[in-house]
Amino acid sequence: VQLQASGGGLVRAGGSLRLSCAASGRTISRYGMGWFRQALGKEREYVTYITSGGGSTYFADSVKGRFSISRDNAKNTMYLQMNSLKPEDTAVYYCAATAMGWSTNAAGYAYWGQGTEVTVSS
Repeated sequence: VQLQASGGGLVRAGGSLRLSCAASGRTISRYGMGWFRQALGKEREYVTYITSGGGSTYFADSVKGRFSISRDNAKNTMYLQMNSLKPEDTAVYYCAATAMGWSTNAAGYAYWGQGTEVTVSS
């Protein structure tokens, strides 16, 4: 499955952005999907995960209450709604898919999008 992340940009602290992850080549309905992010000079970190059917979601503590994840399997697309953005949310955001179930470890995801850059100014 090929993943294409989009929707990044420059936003002021307190603002919102919605990222999309469009899939092709295979239906995403059988995959759990997640978002990771990587800030400059730092390791890639887990942000959030949604189960294949969308019934359960999980979040890193750093984004809990501010970010939400959703998916539309009919459109083969996943979304990340980011509210109350902070400068520390600045990173390249990657979407990923896994057949192995929920994981906060990037190694657990077999498919990755190319990343979309989010910059939050103070």
